[in-house]
Amino acid sequence: MPSLPMQRPVDVYLSYHKDYLNKKNKIEEEKGLKSMRVSVTKPILILFFILSTITLLRLLKITTSTSSSSHPNLTLPLIPPKTCSSPSPTCTETPAHHDSTAATILAAKEFQLLSKIVSFRAPCNLLVFGFQPQFLILSSLNGGGTTVFLEENPVKIRAFSTNSKSIRIYKVEYSTVAGEAYKLLKQARTDPACTPQQRPLQASTCKLALTKLPWEVYERKWDVVVIDGPRGDSPEAPGRMAAIYTISMMARAGNMTDILVHDVDRMIEKWFSWEFLCDENLVSSKGKFWHFRIKGNLNSTSFCSNSVVQIQ
Repeated sequence: MPSLPMQRPVDVYLSYHKDYLNKKNKIEEEKGLKSMRVSVTKPILILFFILSTITLLRLLKITTSTSSSSHPNLTLPLIPPKTCSSPSPTCTETPAHHDSTAATILAAKEFQLLSKIVSFRAPCNLLVFGFQPQFLILSSLNGGGTTVFLEENPVKIRAFSTNSKSIRIYKVEYSTVAGEAYKLLKQARTDPACTPQQRPLQASTCKLALTKLPWEVYERKWDVVVIDGPRGDSPEAPGRMAAIYTISMMARAGNMTDILVHDVDRMIEKWFSWEFLCDENLVSSKGKFWHFRIKGNLNSTSFCSNSVVQIQ
């Protein structure tokens, strides 16, 4: 059996050294490739991140502009004001301050009540304190009758246009503000000029009487009256005290008048409706509407047959 040739220690060392160098070179080559991949991948990731950020910002901008154009009049939810069971100096809540445009939009059930009454009385004389496009539907229901709007805001008046001879809108001014409601109510109770028998209204010295309305308002006998103006949504804003009082006087000089007062969840509308339109004349309610029906009675010495509201 032939014997294997003997390897010298030097040859073994060289052989191991050669293998070691080969493995080292291979490891270094692999490290170089990895570092090259990292150096190439890193800028790509940075570029991708930048482009993604720009795209996201553009999408946010488009979404924001679309939302704002679709809902230009978004408002915060309204918090209902607290109410007083009866007017007194200790009950000092003020009417809720809210956006007047949003507030004047009637709920479906409220508008249904209005439409039903106007349709039943049509053709009739319809008087509306406050103007909004929604009320034009009432004038169409009152075909053959006369519809008159009394509005304080000149912007709303300028936006109104119609060729109908049976629809008119007048600008009116109010000399009393909502913050004076309690004082005016006390004065009216003791002022002889504010009693139901005082005539004519144009010459009244009662502070609640509207004496500068268009002549047509005094001359006509109104079948249906809607009180949804003036705003009355802050102490400094014109309140509806004078409108409620004036209509109560006109109704007692007429035949039979359906009066609808809106926003009766508020202090002023509630107090003055109790005082001058009277609980005994309340025939229905829907939402924030109270519906009163008053029969003419020029001989009456008081507004209500019994005192509902006590005020000190």
